Amino acid sequence: MGRAGTIAIVGSGQGGFQLAASLREAGVEGRVILLGEEGSLPYQRPPLSKAYLLGKIDADMVRLRPERFFAEHRVELRTGTRVIGIDRNARRVVLSACEPIAYDHLVLATGARNRELPVPGARLGGVFRVRTLAEAEALRQALRDARAVVVVGAGFIGLEVAATARALGLDVTVIEAAARPMARALSAPMAEHVRAAHEAAGVRFRFGTTLAQILGADGRARGIETTDGEIVAADCILVGVGVVPNAELAIDAGLAADDGIVVDAYLRTADRAISAIGDCARYPSRFADGPVRLESVQNAVDQARCVAARLAGSPAPYASLPWFWSEQGALKLQIAGLTQPHDEAVLRSDPAVGGLSVFCYRAGRLVGVESANRPLDHLIARKLLGLGLSPSPAQAADPAFDLKRLAAEA
Repeated sequence: MGRAGTIAIVGSGQGGFQLAASLREAGVEGRVILLGEEGSLPYQRPPLSKAYLLGKIDADMVRLRPERFFAEHRVELRTGTRVIGIDRNARRVVLSACEPIAYDHLVLATGARNRELPVPGARLGGVFRVRTLAEAEALRQALRDARAVVVVGAGFIGLEVAATARALGLDVTVIEAAARPMARALSAPMAEHVRAAHEAAGVRFRFGTTLAQILGADGRARGIETTDGEIVAADCILVGVGVVPNAELAIDAGLAADDGIVVDAYLRTADRAISAIGDCARYPSRFADGPVRLESVQNAVDQARCVAARLAGSPAPYASLPWFWSEQGALKLQIAGLTQPHDEAVLRSDPAVGGLSVFCYRAGRLVGVESANRPLDHLIARKLLGLGLSPSPAQAADPAFDLKRLAAEA
């Protein structure tokens, strides 16, 4: 497309915002339109389950940029704008309340939404989710008056909120269907380390069970009943049972979707005038055996930069190493690479340093590293994986072996 024309971006989250900013950084001179369904300026989501709930930061502090940024960079930000369809033949997006917008290139950065909890009582007052700023604000207000919290789901968001609630001095119980926390994301040794850290902070877990119903009175939640018959009283319930990619616009427009909008290595759909990035996109990764869809700030930002470079005339396949982080109270969890699946997990620790790292191998090759309170291990792992280097399991397990030197000598 070159450096002109109209680029429309659907979704004003981290990926959509980064794309708009990167297009200008790359020298694209055409019209850039950023369409956001929420009525606020683009903001960061990671702090919502931690510092924002604790009251350490306010709404202005999670904004990605102040309002003047968009005018200064000639980005047409339209908040409170819902896109209801894509007319691929006419190359325009259809909006719910105003005239369609014509595009030369369309980028879907529609993200994902919270998965619903299909149990009686799920819509009672006192039942919360955390994905948007408005949801985080509602939960923050509720936590001020709460005494007991039940968290449904021991994933990233659930455990972050559990740690936050404990920091506020609240009684916390986590309900998880799997046998350990973060079962889909972490190795068994790291999951055990995470469980122990939360239990030491006073969090109670109920593994291997799910919700039968949310109990209520006078329209508000008063507790939960599990499928094995246990009743846990609570006046605040946080549901964190995963997300669903927002792929409906693409599907309705006849584009392929499979747990996300299907794109190629350049993040293009089958319609070369349409790309997709971030939580909604399923793409081929050199760090996985097949296509993946990742939910991370790093992935959204790097994919945005990749598409911006292509639209500016410098195309290259997306090849960034995936990495993730999660702050859960005093536990700082970082993951480099894609550790699942793996067939060998090697522990690396040092009493003098503290924390734990788990090096995950598949068929004898390092595929990812999980680190808890060991930031240097994480940085070294990112370099090793990015370079395609694989220390042996014995080397990884030996705290005296210099992994930093191995990476530096490559």
